[in-house]
Amino acid sequence: MPSLVNRGRGRRTINEINMVPFIDVMLVLLIIFMVTAPLITPSQIDLPTVGKASRAPDQIIQIIITRKEAIELKLKDKTTSIGLKDLPDAVRRAQTSDKSAVVIGADKSVRYETVVKVMDTLQRAGIQRIGLSVQMVN
Repeated sequence: MPSLVNRGRGRRTINEINMVPFIDVMLVLLIIFMVTAPLITPSQIDLPTVGKASRAPDQIIQIIITRKEAIELKLKDKTTSIGLKDLPDAVRRAQTSDKSAVVIGADKSVRYETVVKVMDTLQRAGIQRIGLSVQMVN
């Protein structure tokens, strides 16, 4: 409730906010942060890198998505064009073991939705070790 001041003619209310409690709280918070800041140690996160794999895959099967969103299957030096529905069967035929890795590479102008559809089709078919290429595949 605002304080009342008597100035001769009548009673008027004081419309000012008392800032002292606010300043007290802010100073206490400042002291708390100044004391606790040196105690916090920065943590390090060990992010995976390309060279940290325990063992290189036996075989790499590349799936290339071209600018026109056509899908190509590249195995060693042989490249064949293939449809999305036939892709899981073709990858299974190309795999020589369970240690084979499938790498999806796409042109930078390809919509991300197309890349996700290819990855989803392979995962639903039960194909393991699917990765994305970080470099443009020629």
